[in-house]
Amino acid sequence: MRVKRIVANVRTSDIALAERFYRDVLGLDLLMDHGWIATYGSDQRATAQISFASEGGSGTPVPDLSIEVDDVDAVLADMKAQGFSIEYGPADEPWGVHRFYVRDPFGRLVNILSHR
Repeated sequence: MRVKRIVANVRTSDIALAERFYRDVLGLDLLMDHGWIATYGSDQRATAQISFASEGGSGTPVPDLSIEVDDVDAVLADMKAQGFSIEYGPADEPWGVHRFYVRDPFGRLVNILSHR
Protein backbone atom coordinates (compact mmCIF):
# COMPACT_ATOMS: atom_id res chain seq x y z
CA MET A 1 0.00 0.00 0.00
CA ARG A 2 1.23 3.50 -0.88
CA VAL A 3 -0.22 6.90 -0.11
CA LYS A 4 -1.18 8.59 -3.39
CA ARG A 5 -2.27 12.01 -2.15
CA ILE A 6 -2.76 14.09 0.98
CA VAL A 7 -5.50 16.72 0.95
CA ALA A 8 -5.90 19.51 3.50
CA ASN A 9 -9.56 20.15 4.34
CA VAL A 10 -10.56 23.56 5.72
CA ARG A 11 -14.01 23.93 7.31
CA THR A 12 -15.90 27.05 6.23
CA SER A 13 -19.45 28.25 5.77
CA ASP A 14 -18.39 30.40 2.74
CA ILE A 15 -16.54 28.26 0.20
CA ALA A 16 -16.41 31.11 -2.33
CA LEU A 17 -13.88 32.99 -0.17
CA ALA A 18 -11.21 30.51 -1.26
CA GLU A 19 -11.37 31.67 -4.87
CA ARG A 20 -9.63 35.06 -4.43
CA PHE A 21 -6.79 33.69 -2.27
CA TYR A 22 -6.12 30.25 -3.71
CA ARG A 23 -7.14 30.74 -7.37
CA ASP A 24 -6.69 34.44 -8.13
CA VAL A 25 -3.46 35.06 -6.17
CA LEU A 26 -1.84 31.62 -5.95
CA GLY A 27 -3.00 30.50 -9.38
CA LEU A 28 -4.49 27.15 -8.40
CA ASP A 29 -7.13 25.63 -10.65
CA LEU A 30 -10.61 24.71 -9.47
CA LEU A 31 -10.43 20.91 -9.75
CA MET A 32 -13.79 20.00 -8.24
CA ASP A 33 -16.88 21.92 -7.15
CA HIS A 34 -19.90 20.11 -5.69
CA GLY A 35 -21.35 23.18 -3.99
CA TRP A 36 -20.55 21.87 -0.52
CA ILE A 37 -16.85 21.31 -1.32
CA ALA A 38 -14.46 23.04 -3.73
CA THR A 39 -11.00 21.62 -4.34
CA TYR A 40 -8.15 23.71 -5.76
CA GLY A 41 -4.90 22.31 -7.10
CA SER A 42 -2.55 22.18 -10.04
CA ASP A 43 -1.32 19.71 -12.58
CA GLN A 44 2.17 19.93 -11.09
CA ARG A 45 3.44 16.69 -9.61
CA ALA A 46 3.34 17.07 -5.83
CA THR A 47 5.00 15.07 -3.11
CA ALA A 48 2.81 13.66 -0.37
CA GLN A 49 4.04 15.08 2.93
CA ILE A 50 2.74 15.76 6.40
CA SER A 51 4.80 17.64 8.98
CA PHE A 52 4.62 17.68 12.77
CA ALA A 53 6.23 20.66 14.50
CA SER A 54 6.64 22.31 17.88
CA GLU A 55 7.20 25.71 16.21
CA GLY A 56 7.36 27.15 12.71
CA GLY A 57 11.08 27.88 12.78
CA SER A 58 12.79 31.13 13.78
CA GLY A 59 10.42 31.29 16.76
CA THR A 60 7.29 31.56 14.60
CA PRO A 61 4.01 29.73 15.22
CA VAL A 62 3.36 26.48 13.37
CA PRO A 63 1.53 27.33 10.12
CA ASP A 64 -1.61 25.47 9.14
CA LEU A 65 -0.41 25.03 5.55
CA SER A 66 2.88 25.41 3.69
CA ILE A 67 2.74 26.20 -0.01
CA GLU A 68 5.88 26.18 -2.13
CA VAL A 69 5.86 28.63 -5.06
CA ASP A 70 8.36 29.57 -7.74
CA ASP A 71 8.45 33.32 -6.89
CA VAL A 72 7.81 34.24 -3.25
CA ASP A 73 8.28 37.96 -3.82
CA ALA A 74 5.70 38.07 -6.63
CA VAL A 75 3.17 36.20 -4.48
CA LEU A 76 3.93 38.53 -1.55
CA ALA A 77 3.25 41.58 -3.73
CA ASP A 78 -0.03 40.06 -4.94
CA MET A 79 -1.10 39.17 -1.38
CA LYS A 80 -0.42 42.74 -0.22
CA ALA A 81 -2.26 44.17 -3.23
CA GLN A 82 -5.29 42.01 -2.39
CA GLY A 83 -5.21 43.17 1.24
CA PHE A 84 -4.30 39.87 2.88
CA SER A 85 -2.63 40.11 6.30
CA ILE A 86 1.10 39.36 6.23
CA GLU A 87 2.03 37.87 9.60
CA TYR A 88 5.77 37.26 9.17
CA GLY A 89 8.53 38.07 6.72
CA PRO A 90 9.57 38.01 4.04
CA ALA A 91 12.58 36.25 5.53
CA ASP A 92 15.58 34.29 4.30
CA GLU A 93 15.83 31.46 6.80
CA PRO A 94 19.11 29.78 7.82
CA TRP A 95 17.85 26.41 6.46
CA GLY A 96 17.71 27.80 2.90
CA VAL A 97 14.08 28.90 2.60
CA HIS A 98 12.75 32.30 1.50
CA ARG A 99 9.25 32.73 2.95
CA PHE A 100 6.47 34.75 4.50
CA TYR A 101 3.34 33.95 6.52
CA VAL A 102 -0.09 35.20 5.48
CA ARG A 103 -3.64 34.68 6.78
CA ASP A 104 -6.07 33.19 4.29
CA PRO A 105 -9.76 34.27 4.29
CA PHE A 106 -10.53 31.53 6.84
CA GLY A 107 -7.95 32.69 9.38
CA ARG A 108 -5.52 29.87 8.57
CA LEU A 109 -1.83 30.72 8.84
CA VAL A 110 -0.18 29.91 5.50
CA ASN A 111 3.57 29.63 5.00
CA ILE A 112 4.42 30.71 1.42
CA LEU A 113 7.95 29.57 0.56
CA SER A 114 10.59 28.73 -1.99
CA HIS A 115 13.91 26.99 -1.54
CA ARG A 116 17.01 29.05 -2.31
